[in-house]
Amino acid sequence: MRQTSSFRLLLSAATLALVACAGTPDRPMPEPMPPLAYLQHDDLLTAGLGLDGLRNPTPPPFANPAAPSAEELRRRALWTNWRGIADLAPGGGYGELYGSLAPAPGREFHAFRRVDGAQQPHRVMVQVPDAFDQGQRCLLVTASSGSRGIYGAIALAGAWGLPRGCAVAYTDKGAGTDWIESGSAPRHDIDGRLGATPVPAFSPAGAEAMPRVAYKHAHSQDNPEADWGRHVRQAAEFGLEALNAALPQQAPFTFANTRVMAAGLSNGAGAVLRAAELEGDWLDGVVAIAPNIWTGASGRQLFDYGTEAALYMPCALLHPRFDAVALARPGGARPPAWLARCASLRAAGLLAGETPEAQAQDAYARMQASGWSDAALEAGALSVSFDLWRALGVGYASAYARSAADAMPCGYAYAALDAQGAARAATPEERAAWWSDASGIPPGGGVGILDSLAAGGDPVLPGLICLRDLRDSGSEGSLRLQAGIAATRAALPRAGLPVVVIHGADDGLVPEAFSGGAYAAWAQAHRRDVRYWKVTNAQHFDAFLGLPPLAVRYVPLMPYAYRALDAMWAHVVEGAALPASAVIQARPRKADATGIAPLTREDLAYP
Repeated sequence: MRQTSSFRLLLSAATLALVACAGTPDRPMPEPMPPLAYLQHDDLLTAGLGLDGLRNPTPPPFANPAAPSAEELRRRALWTNWRGIADLAPGGGYGELYGSLAPAPGREFHAFRRVDGAQQPHRVMVQVPDAFDQGQRCLLVTASSGSRGIYGAIALAGAWGLPRGCAVAYTDKGAGTDWIESGSAPRHDIDGRLGATPVPAFSPAGAEAMPRVAYKHAHSQDNPEADWGRHVRQAAEFGLEALNAALPQQAPFTFANTRVMAAGLSNGAGAVLRAAELEGDWLDGVVAIAPNIWTGASGRQLFDYGTEAALYMPCALLHPRFDAVALARPGGARPPAWLARCASLRAAGLLAGETPEAQAQDAYARMQASGWSDAALEAGALSVSFDLWRALGVGYASAYARSAADAMPCGYAYAALDAQGAARAATPEERAAWWSDASGIPPGGGVGILDSLAAGGDPVLPGLICLRDLRDSGSEGSLRLQAGIAATRAALPRAGLPVVVIHGADDGLVPEAFSGGAYAAWAQAHRRDVRYWKVTNAQHFDAFLGLPPLAVRYVPLMPYAYRALDAMWAHVVEGAALPASAVIQARPRKADATGIAPLTREDLAYP
């Protein structure tokens, strides 16, 4: 039976009470949340799309693009988030060596929660499969990666937990895709639709005069990253409440009688590690994959190395060391924009050298001196190509400084852009699709970055220099940003809590030496039960491994995430020993005249 024939609204007094009271006894909501019943689905994992539907490059359609239904938005959000996280390409191993996309019928609960002092709520969702294993009473809690919406961890947590009979609790951790345009009255309801909802997912502050786009991570004025651990804890609490509503005959579900594990990827991994430090014996095990985490005692913070990469990495990648890297030499040539960056940095007094070659040598030496490995720089070419470093710097600066959409640091703003790059009003169709289609941080969905400082032959450079100067300029804006960053410093995980951290040795977005590797070494030095798997020939983005140049260079991280969750579950339930820390010698797929060979189990070299 297809999902469309059984998308049913089920009402009960218990469910209405569950979602109407979206606070907790110690953290009450400042206003009531709207009542929402749970929804029954034939397929919690893919909304009936299956592997073929997820591989389809055309997204599931909307019958009315200006006003899609909740069911259409959900299906499209699942399609977007699967394709943005997992390598589903033929030969990549998904569904053959690891993972399953078999339909998982069950119930899905949604609500809003808010941590103390926050102006905006975060979304929480719980999926309870019909095949919930009542003998094991398992709850897996997770947080979206990046700034993705509520389905942002479906490929990790949902795909592992639901087939095993676990309920899965999610949070967007105060980020998400509830993008709002100033001057536009509709706000996102809990089901993703735009309308006149009394309690919206995000209602930004700021001027209404010009079309500006706001999103919660950057413009909630809450600095949500400082509270990511509490977001995860509230999602776990909501998971227990949903289980009580879904399975009243088995109630009560509590932290004392339900096994609770946490897993996350990238920012989501940072969030579950922040949850691991919270007091109380509520969490049984944690798996963190490629975490964005900063301890203040070791490693480097994202805004620091990200603004450095935005400035210097394009020029550094012109070094002859990277001549054989396909993404660094598109069409076999050095990108003109990267050559322009070398020259503009030299003109600004930020690089030495009178020739492009000498300037590239200086940029490369600077990156090496600050801890960048050749492998991380090589993989970082992907982020340079997508202008991701600038996107991160712009968004995170606003988040840390708690800025409104019309008062962002360095004169930046977001808006729908016309063909000339000028701000315009978004169309109703664009606004309706942001919730399901956006990956979290603009650009995307017709929305781009407005740069008021843009000038010269390398127009983005003045803004990037401004962002870099915010680290230590001593200005009021710099002090606000520094305070925001300081609030994100991680603490040690709770003593005795088993943790597995996995990081790709070649990660070019969140380098393992700056983040996962530094965190694991620090925690181990303080005698915490942390195992660290460093995977060779692995970078940050599994979703791009369908590209042939990347398929023959890197292995996916998701198989190791599932393997670590299997090991953690055996440890929690059966007392089995966790695998030791290891450097995993993975090898990429081979290519010859006949094509690219499929990934094998031997290639993965599982611990």
